[in-house]
Amino acid sequence: MKEIKLVDARGLSCPEPVLMTQNAIKGLARGPVAVLVDTVTSRNNVSRIAERFGWRVRVEDQPDGSYRLVLDK
Repeated sequence: MKEIKLVDARGLSCPEPVLMTQNAIKGLARGPVAVLVDTVTSRNNVSRIAERFGWRVRVEDQPDGSYRLVLDK
């Protein structure tokens, strides 16, 4: 089973979640990477930047209203 790299950006405002995601995926040839965010804006911005870098994004709504984005390549 693949180990998942975790980026917990909950409670942070953009651009912090995007910058944290960029740092996590920079130099990685493959995933998965899980990114936790708690706003729609962060969800959308992190998804956009990951896709721009060639990553597939799966969004999982969490029971507490936050989002878990699973990035894979």
